[in-house]
Amino acid sequence: MSKRKIMVVDDELDMRVFISTLLETNGYKPLVATQGIEGIQKARETRPDLIILDIMMPEQGGIQMYREIKTDDALKHIPVVICSGIAKKTYFYSQKLLDSHNGKSVPEPDAYIEKPPESDELLDCIEKLLGPKG
Repeated sequence: MSKRKIMVVDDELDMRVFISTLLETNGYKPLVATQGIEGIQKARETRPDLIILDIMMPEQGGIQMYREIKTDDALKHIPVVICSGIAKKTYFYSQKLLDSHNGKSVPEPDAYIEKPPESDELLDCIEKLLGPKG
């Protein structure tokens, strides 16, 4: 069976290395992107099984990338875990504002983990969303 692909989109090198190493040592195939535009392009090319997405990034940030994923028919089925230093409450508030401003709502992310993520919490979250490896 081929390894499930998980894309990590984060501008912080330390976070990309930490999460990628965690994924690889637990049987997943990590894919990385440093910001939203690159993340969307890679997601369209590779069709990951799950995306771990930071919010605060240069150029195209995570909020815009998340909204793009969830409104793209080819990508909207991919589970997204937001992993950010922004408080969960603040993120959900900003999404409500964008929904009302744009007149188009997007579903909530499949999970939200505040940085720094605990290894066990992140792995448990992935397993809940993708099911057990095997």
